[in-house]
Amino acid sequence: MKIITQLKRKNLLGKKVLVRVDFNVPLRASKITETSRLDQSLPTIEYLLKNGARVILVSHLGSDGKKSLAPIAKYLSQFFGVKLVKKFNDPKFNIYLSAGQVVLLENIRKFDGEKKNNPDFAKKLAGLADIYVNDAFSVSHRIQASVGAVTKYLPSYAGLLFAKELKNLSLVLKPKKPFIVILGGIKFQTKIPLIKKFGKTADKIFIVGALANSFLKALGCDIGSSIADEDVSYIKPFLKNKKIVLPVDTIKNKKGQIVDIGPKTLVLIKQAVKSARMIVWNGPAGWFEVGAKQGTLELAKIVADARGISIVGGGDTLAAIGQLKLDKKFTHLSLAGGAMLDFLATGTLPGIKALR
Repeated sequence: MKIITQLKRKNLLGKKVLVRVDFNVPLRASKITETSRLDQSLPTIEYLLKNGARVILVSHLGSDGKKSLAPIAKYLSQFFGVKLVKKFNDPKFNIYLSAGQVVLLENIRKFDGEKKNNPDFAKKLAGLADIYVNDAFSVSHRIQASVGAVTKYLPSYAGLLFAKELKNLSLVLKPKKPFIVILGGIKFQTKIPLIKKFGKTADKIFIVGALANSFLKALGCDIGSSIADEDVSYIKPFLKNKKIVLPVDTIKNKKGQIVDIGPKTLVLIKQAVKSARMIVWNGPAGWFEVGAKQGTLELAKIVADARGISIVGGGDTLAAIGQLKLDKKFTHLSLAGGAMLDFLATGTLPGIKALR
């Protein structure tokens, strides 16, 4: 796989570079509430601009393509000149590029060919540029035109953020032992391949959050109206794996719902993490949406103090780390979301294969 640092000024000067970024950030009343994905994309954009390239940015926002990237353009304008363009054939497209402006193409998912990985659409997209760069590791588990088919029509490279994610997440594929995994959140189905994989490579897998509720329900425990999967029959085979560790105590709200892990469970995790040479953590330990954050915050402190390599992902998990201002205490904080889970389970992604 080629990385953009292999391209020098002589290769980039005057060239149009199409950059797939992930600017799918949370908005509230058209205002960006979390900017990490934007901020971590800046080094790639700045590298290209510094070396004389003319940059075209491509991203989605939301799943249906209906949201505008106008708030994104406004945020980016504090770093460099940027113009939002709604159509491929906008006559101002090349005018902006010639004037040194970065062009941000409007939400790529509003075009039918994107999700279908349509080759004709990808060819049209590729026609905008001389070089393609994928800096969106977080969407590289999707087989879509701006991630996959476009690479067939342009010389293609990984961006700096993409390369950073790949390098750090690849450490988990051959983990240092003892290897401890902490999995939380709600969506158990998305974590089945990961639990199968880590069931072979990890020393212990701590299941927390609503995931643990489903496991407890499968064991026959009374969890009341706590969040859990309706059908937990598919969990039963995992109950035989002695590496899997469930909460030994929990915190409940006034309705009797389990909302967080308890102090005894945190002690168990702390003991395991203390001697670990590698820790992977994805997903909160509690019901974040209703303010049950204490278990997750305590977990953040525990993993931050660990001596081993620490790889962490998941929106609420990263939010807890940010709240405590512990960002620099971890080996890698992944912004890759579902792509992180898919990569750790399989060792590759469609977007990685497309660049090779």
